[in-house]
Amino acid sequence: MALEIISILLALFLVFVIYLYKRVWDENKRLASIIENLNFDKKSLSVKYGKISEQFFPFMEAYPYNKENFRFIGSPIDGVQFEDDKVVFIEFKTSDSRLSAKQESIKALVKNKKVEFEEIRIK
Repeated sequence: MALEIISILLALFLVFVIYLYKRVWDENKRLASIIENLNFDKKSLSVKYGKISEQFFPFMEAYPYNKENFRFIGSPIDGVQFEDDKVVFIEFKTSDSRLSAKQESIKALVKNKKVEFEEIRIK
């Protein structure tokens, strides 16, 4: 009789442990999903902040050129600065953001002097 009671208690305990394990497993999956969404939201806000900020960078005191000579493009680079002695392609970055592959390619073209001026006339 005592062995039967122990067996029943052990079976109930095992069922309870399995139930708890499943609850913890489901909760971990739910929390992982929440964290993933938070990370996405954080990155999305960071991108939005960067897009908004880059519009104002030429007007900040730290901007090294005359803001009147800056022309905003937006993509694939933020803009072009026209100086008396040079033309500068400008890409603003915030925090730890990096140049995109396209921006790296443009940087390489400029570095390798693969920049031209072309006049096209429409009649």
